[in-house]
Amino acid sequence: MPIAFLTSASIFPISKFPKKNIHMVTQIKKGITYAESKEADAKVRALVEEMLENVATNGDNAVREYSQKLDNWSPESFRLSTQQIESIVASLPAQVIEDIQFAQKQIRNFAEHQKAALKDIEVETLPGVFLGHKNIPMNSVGCYVPGGRYPMVASAHMSVLTAKVAGVNRVIACTPPIKGEIPAATVAAMHMAGADEIYLLGGVQAIAMMALGTETVQSVDMLVGPGNAYVAEAKRQLFGKVGIDLFAGPTETLVIADDTSDVETCATDLLGQAEHGPTSPAILLTSSKAIAEGIETEIQRQLSVLPTADIASVSWRDYGQVILCDTVDELVAEADRIASEHVQVMTDNPRYFLDKMTNYGGLFLGDKTNVAYGDKVIGTNHTLPTKEAARYTGGLWVGKFLKTCTYQEIRTPEASALIGEYCSRLCAIENFWGHKEQADLRVRKYGKSEV
Repeated sequence: MPIAFLTSASIFPISKFPKKNIHMVTQIKKGITYAESKEADAKVRALVEEMLENVATNGDNAVREYSQKLDNWSPESFRLSTQQIESIVASLPAQVIEDIQFAQKQIRNFAEHQKAALKDIEVETLPGVFLGHKNIPMNSVGCYVPGGRYPMVASAHMSVLTAKVAGVNRVIACTPPIKGEIPAATVAAMHMAGADEIYLLGGVQAIAMMALGTETVQSVDMLVGPGNAYVAEAKRQLFGKVGIDLFAGPTETLVIADDTSDVETCATDLLGQAEHGPTSPAILLTSSKAIAEGIETEIQRQLSVLPTADIASVSWRDYGQVILCDTVDELVAEADRIASEHVQVMTDNPRYFLDKMTNYGGLFLGDKTNVAYGDKVIGTNHTLPTKEAARYTGGLWVGKFLKTCTYQEIRTPEASALIGEYCSRLCAIENFWGHKEQADLRVRKYGKSEV
């Protein structure tokens, strides 16, 4: 029997599991899927391409033109001076500074442990043959920290601070003005995280300035940080010219629950991420019929009092899903199929999912943990793969700012001749005669016999 998604209109098969005892996976609420939604449309792609070309050609003038047009922001200098930064930090309440310090302490601590796990190696693979690798920090990184309705203070920790822990020498950071005002907490977080240059600049123009450089700003080697569809498209088009962290899409959350959880917690944690934007998928995957049948009523109850209901309600209406499974193994299989950015597990044995799941951005185990902790303060990085990219990559971490580069050294003539004999014959198989001569030269110099 094919496993089906059940909607009010129809039943249609989605997959077959090669098992003797097949249970039903039922989709009670179906939202818009990535297969049905479009990537950045042609207008976005064309506009971003035009903007990047303008900045590449006209530099600072183009950056200023776009900032004035899009943000009504054209200061004497987009870069904040040391005096400006100190004044901005001083304007904040002591509690805000303390809270930022606490969050950054957690993130720095975990990043330092991650870096400590990355070792340079050198091994003698044959007598006289030494191979190794070094983990080399990038020279320069540009960090984008979004503004708008949600000034993403935490993104400063996740990008700037992590890059600095990795050992990046020059880290520059951009964030947009918000209705003509300086987002003081974001600037403070950038500064406290160790940013070497801070620019009050947003959107495609900020991404282009960092990646391409202008008359006054030196370009960077890598871009990181989330943003809207235009920022994401700019990063996509610039990939190759610079490195990027991820092809980022709207925030996603998957809540996995069984009968040991409750409908209030599930609804709270779904809406807590649905408020990110009107296209943010929030999915409930449960083996509890009571939770599956009760979630809609609870969602609507919470939306009636949630200050961000104007966003979260649209996200839930269009992209929310409810999937009911019979067994824990079906929960695991469906979760891996969905490959969500955030996966929150509230079951009797959450670590079972840690052992069995393979496709997720970040895993949040148990009802004492939640995605908001990871987004803001707990210590792991919140820049995670979306749009099913968890099938092939993890999120931003200290290792993303390091290049693992290999080296080779042969220290004895006997080893060079030995490797050379094998290399010569292998090159001949491939008709690489210049390569072969490189090997033959060493055999003639260091060997005792002709090849």
